[in-house]
Amino acid sequence: MPKLDESLLVNLPPFRRLSRPQIREILDAATPLRFDTGVAVFSEGLPVERFFLLLDGHIRVVRTTPGGDQIIALHIAPGQLFGIGAAIGRSTYPATAMTADDCVALAWPNRMWPVFVETYEGFATETYKVVGDRVGEMNNRIIEMATQQVEQRIANAILRLVTQAGRKVEGGIEIGMPITRQNLSDMTGTTLHTVSRLLSGWERDGIVLSERRKITVTAPHRLVMLSGGAG
Repeated sequence: MPKLDESLLVNLPPFRRLSRPQIREILDAATPLRFDTGVAVFSEGLPVERFFLLLDGHIRVVRTTPGGDQIIALHIAPGQLFGIGAAIGRSTYPATAMTADDCVALAWPNRMWPVFVETYEGFATETYKVVGDRVGEMNNRIIEMATQQVEQRIANAILRLVTQAGRKVEGGIEIGMPITRQNLSDMTGTTLHTVSRLLSGWERDGIVLSERRKITVTAPHRLVMLSGGAG
């Protein structure tokens, strides 16, 4: 992989408060990696050996329940750090990072984390903001699971994906990452049958267009209404 120019990273959260020379130092310590679709970058329960910055592609953060079921807890978009167990005091990865599509990432050995935090104040500040945002998102998900009907949960899950990876296309907003009905089931704690039934109904009503591994929201306002949001 060609050597990355620090100018490509100046607006990303971990780097935007750092100088160009500081970014160069961090980049020079990184190992560039490519991952095919559907592979585990790391697995839940294994020792934290590296942390990563996603440059391209999307990562699904998957947790395994005590009963052995898998739940998609979060999605990681390009420009975000992941595998940062050291930031939350973990010596093992709390979840599995699965590639949703082909991914390119930078990796650093975990021993570099305290060095970066101590040396680059802006790196630490911006990273802990990201950690706080993810905790907030997880709290919202827990509240949804406890208080919302299935239809609302699925609508909210699609809207989150639109916010994270949506792109305007003719006829609506397409989620710019592979997404299946099983993925939505894993995100919302419901059955594949229920997700399929609801999406089929929303298609008939002109709210979404669901194709193989692709969802386009054709009536965002109506989906917000279904989610319980303000109209």
